[in-house]
Amino acid sequence: MGTTLLIAILIASGVILACIHHERVMNALIYLTSLLYSIPSLALFAILIPLTGLGRNTAIIVLVIYCQYILLRSFATGIREIDPTIIEAAVGMGMTRNQIFRKIQIPLATTAIIAGIRIAATATIGIATIAATINAGGLGTVLFDGLRTFSVVKLLWGTSLSILLSLFVNVILYFVEVVLRRRFS
Repeated sequence: MGTTLLIAILIASGVILACIHHERVMNALIYLTSLLYSIPSLALFAILIPLTGLGRNTAIIVLVIYCQYILLRSFATGIREIDPTIIEAAVGMGMTRNQIFRKIQIPLATTAIIAGIRIAATATIGIATIAATINAGGLGTVLFDGLRTFSVVKLLWGTSLSILLSLFVNVILYFVEVVLRRRFS
């Protein structure tokens, strides 16, 4: 999950850097990723299996695709919600576009960015659990093995561990978000 989220964040950050000053391109990419996000995860796994086979690689590709909509939308929203007068003041002080982006927009959008990462992490855990159906491993393996063998113990362990991991990651990232909100507000 960590690798997937890191790859997704790096891709989303690169897209934001490339398209932040091109509103139409950004909106088109957000729309495209929303269409991909609307495809059920099992269907997307099925589409990719002939190309990438069973296993972790297919799961990572699907999880990164699903994270893109959440991350792009939250990154863009955080930057777009910055008061335009702040940007005007920075331009008036002689700051370049890159300086404004690095020193003003990113710090002010940090809470929205972290909120998007938190949501993406939680969604990734849920979809990664389902990825066990394509031999990607993980906690879903215990859950689906319990379903297959009618083992209530395995079913409860797999379900409980998936829920606990999701809640744990969500709470940790929520506290990171709170700390950053206090720091940048």
